[in-house]
Amino acid sequence: MTRVKICGITSREDAWAAVEAGADALGFIFVEGTPRWIEPEEAAAITIEMPPFVATVGVFIDRTAEQIEEIATASGISLAQLHGSEPPGECARLRLPYVKAIRVQGEGDVAGLHQYKRARAFLLDTYVPDRLGGTGKTFPWEIAARAARESRIILSGGLTPETVARAVVQVRPYAVDVCSGVESSPGRKDHRKVREFIDQAKKAGAR
Repeated sequence: MTRVKICGITSREDAWAAVEAGADALGFIFVEGTPRWIEPEEAAAITIEMPPFVATVGVFIDRTAEQIEEIATASGISLAQLHGSEPPGECARLRLPYVKAIRVQGEGDVAGLHQYKRARAFLLDTYVPDRLGGTGKTFPWEIAARAARESRIILSGGLTPETVARAVVQVRPYAVDVCSGVESSPGRKDHRKVREFIDQAKKAGAR
């Protein structure tokens, strides 16, 4: 079964719409200055309401292990997503379970996944200069498909309700991650698109 993470949650309404549509995980972006940034205390008011088997994921860029754990405590998230250039040594210091995001330009970008020994999974996103996530751009899925044969891969980057089924069939990832592909505006989810995305991903994963 393909799991689905809806990222860039900024409101209780969007969180519940995703959960009721069948989302397995919700992403909260703790990166100031980005359109989907949320305060840890605001995230906490949402995470405390979530059902027990829905993962709550905090997205961080180049924070120290101590900073991540402080925000995790304040927000109530259960998992960290490290979306910057965090070296394996710094990741290993983190006590919280984590997913390491890799920005993909070519095959070589996924060659070093084995260095992150404690990573629960690897999120593959599209490399776009000066932008970390939420790019709306895809990368060659055959790179992800090869990586998925050896590692637990979360496919991200430019996915939409129209493309996610094809991506799931081609890559066979552990999960898919979407942010801008189900939005009406940055930080605001289109609930119809959320339902359609999750439905398409789950059906394709069951084939």
